[in-house]
Amino acid sequence: MILSVLLIVLGFVLLIKGADFLVEGSSSVAKRFHIPEIIIGLTIVSIGTSMPELFVSITSAMEGYADMAIGNVVGSNICNLLLILGLSTVIKSVRFQRETRLIEIPMCLGFTIIFMILCNTGFGITREESIALIVLFLMFIGYTIFMGIKGEKFDSKDADKEEIIEYKQQRNIILDIVYIILGIIGLKIGGDLTVDNSVIIAQHFNISEKIISLTILAIGTSLPELVTSVTAAIKGNSDIAIGNIIGSNIFNMLLIVGVSALISPIIYNVAYNMEILILIIATVILALFPLIPPKNKMSRTNGITYLVMYASYMIILFNT
Repeated sequence: MILSVLLIVLGFVLLIKGADFLVEGSSSVAKRFHIPEIIIGLTIVSIGTSMPELFVSITSAMEGYADMAIGNVVGSNICNLLLILGLSTVIKSVRFQRETRLIEIPMCLGFTIIFMILCNTGFGITREESIALIVLFLMFIGYTIFMGIKGEKFDSKDADKEEIIEYKQQRNIILDIVYIILGIIGLKIGGDLTVDNSVIIAQHFNISEKIISLTILAIGTSLPELVTSVTAAIKGNSDIAIGNIIGSNIFNMLLIVGVSALISPIIYNVAYNMEILILIIATVILALFPLIPPKNKMSRTNGITYLVMYASYMIILFNT
């Protein structure tokens, strides 16, 4: 049992470091092809923080643990919104950007409702429905890139100078490829270790796969978002703190479930409807926070509200 716990911890370390290696190598290669920094940040880096969830959910789906495939995503989203954003806001209140208030939060709410509908049609997520989720994800990426480029201010002369300096500092492309390969290997092995040993612990204590995926897996695979958002909040980068959470939740529902179900259709357990409903309610509350004084800010009181909601959810989860 102790060995299983240690292997889960090792799995989380491999997942997080694997994501770091993959992002670093991919970003460096992208820069060689003169892809703008803003696009790299909004795609490769953003998706990178969701890589642990992706590999854990794919592994779970392929090994027949549908509860873990869905539970990891839904649990991570609840953890991101209530625990991580709540904790970030308690550390330092954050300001909502106009696009976040008017577009991204409503978009996230809409995607969550669509996700719930698709989960409850038939017996789960089919390959056809997975394609629909992936198409929605690509549309979101297109929106993100458009807004990123629109908001980016360029100084052509300074940009040229920075590009020359940056090019000189780039590593050998062979090393970049090694980083990418090591990242993928780390993610694959980490995903296998995490899922397999979580199942062992669940069976040993007679705990359902649902509870394991909504707690251990959800919090463990959300560590990149936790570090990113808390660090951003401490530094006062509120748009990053909130944007990272919203983006990650959308990635989880659309990309991760979409890719997992495309590889192996996922049978849905209707017991997760309660968790998705909590997600919808929490997102509606997030949309209302900018309207409550102090307006356009998520205050420490709002953060405490989220933390209390998460603690209450955990109590309900372990007592049902």
